[in-house]
Amino acid sequence: MAELSRLPGTNTDHWDWQMHAACRGEQSAVFFHPEGERGAARVVRTNRAKAICAQCPVRQACLDHAVAVREPYGIWGGLGEDELAELYQQRKLDIAV
Repeated sequence: MAELSRLPGTNTDHWDWQMHAACRGEQSAVFFHPEGERGAARVVRTNRAKAICAQCPVRQACLDHAVAVREPYGIWGGLGEDELAELYQQRKLDIAV
């Protein structure tokens, strides 16, 4: 679960970037896997989501949000769940050093 205490306040300045996202209007199922999805189906869905992210003008803001709240699920800023987990772990190690 995302660390909800890390979410920015309700001020729309924190969320306006979403209005310009390339994923706006897409089905959330493109970015979040259904239960039990594996193999080729997961690869195809993930690649489709990442292709949308690659063209997104607010990709960095999306990734910054995901890192700030430690989003555990979905594709955020062009990174998948495993890539995000690795990034969180790396940042944790950087802080510890």
